[in-house]
Amino acid sequence: MAKENPSVLTVGEMAARAGVPISTLHYYESRGLIKADRSPGKQRRFRRATLRRIAFIRAAQTLGIGLAEITQALARLPEQRTPTKADWARLSAAWSADLDERIAALQALRDRLAGCIGCGCLSLRACALYNPDDACASQGSGARRLNLPKESAAKETEGPR
Repeated sequence: MAKENPSVLTVGEMAARAGVPISTLHYYESRGLIKADRSPGKQRRFRRATLRRIAFIRAAQTLGIGLAEITQALARLPEQRTPTKADWARLSAAWSADLDERIAALQALRDRLAGCIGCGCLSLRACALYNPDDACASQGSGARRLNLPKESAAKETEGPR
């Protein structure tokens, strides 16, 4: 059987071409990142240009950019337009400073990691990972993290992501 329209892809074809599971396409569509038309039988049909939008999303995710920020970036493009090379350059330039900050923070963490062997986390005052700059001192003396209710202690130990 011949394909109806070679410029559109079924959800399975799109998933295979984009290298993502079908569930990812459904999720991206629910978030407004991509758009699918519907066949007369209500099946999803994607324009081939959607492959470039998915590549844009995946590249941004590889950089550690969250879907909320990617959504905002793509919303600046009119009517689900396919991102161009110039779009990528403009939008990714805005992410560059954030990436530089994260790289610097990771390098600082890596550099402090060797000190953990000497610390052994026996000294919360000196531990650069668990208590950077002795931040717990401002909360008073004693085992501040151990004195918190269990719910609060769990939130504190999760730390920033």
